[in-house]
Amino acid sequence: MLCVGLDPDVARLPSQLSGRPRAIFEFCAAIVDATAELVCAFKPQIAYFAAARADDQLEALIDHIHTNHPGIPVILDGKRGDIGSTAELYAREAFERYHADAVTLSPYMGKDSIAPFIDYAEGTKGVILLCRTSNAGGSDLQFLDVGGRKLYEVVAEMVAMQWNSRGNCALVVGATYPEELARVRSIVGEMPLLVPGIGAQGGDIEATVRAGKTSSGTGLIINSSRAILYAANGPNFAAAARTAASETRDAINRFRAN
Repeated sequence: MLCVGLDPDVARLPSQLSGRPRAIFEFCAAIVDATAELVCAFKPQIAYFAAARADDQLEALIDHIHTNHPGIPVILDGKRGDIGSTAELYAREAFERYHADAVTLSPYMGKDSIAPFIDYAEGTKGVILLCRTSNAGGSDLQFLDVGGRKLYEVVAEMVAMQWNSRGNCALVVGATYPEELARVRSIVGEMPLLVPGIGAQGGDIEATVRAGKTSSGTGLIINSSRAILYAANGPNFAAAARTAASETRDAINRFRAN
């Protein structure tokens, strides 16, 4: 259930890649190749590529994953969410330009802002909606009272019961809040949950797995980014990333079995 987040910070790339025109692609592709057999998905964060004017390297990276590691889905972390006509273009960007298998979205402009993604290619792409996020400020809105329930609970129920007509929706719930993770699981049943916050953000693997797994011990896409990407900063960076990924996966599997 391990997902490796691909958040390439130019300032933290290994020195041997410094100044190379495709340094971001080379770094991420090396991480991908080293960890592919350990993961259920890869999750590139679009902002890291866009800010570095490396959109073309993101396209190349996703193509590299699909070509060399077929069967491993790519979640484009874009957190899009806009009016319907604009959403249609964002869907084309995610699924036609980048050929992502799924995309993260914000639900706060309502179903019409999400429908183009849900309905794209007759529902063959994944739609992963923000619900209870791992950042501290998430409580500013997500904990608002809505008729005796918290807003994140309303979002979870709405997505699971009303929006998921094609069966291609999932929710983002942070590992930093295991009690809320358990609450979301109780609301949405078997729906997959993308869980950021493991590793550098301090999320506890045991608490996350116990709170969020389904009755069959599945249902989680547990993301770790910086703790794996930057496990080392020398020529052995990819091997170190593999070790960190393997240790994380082993911990996940240990707790899902109990």
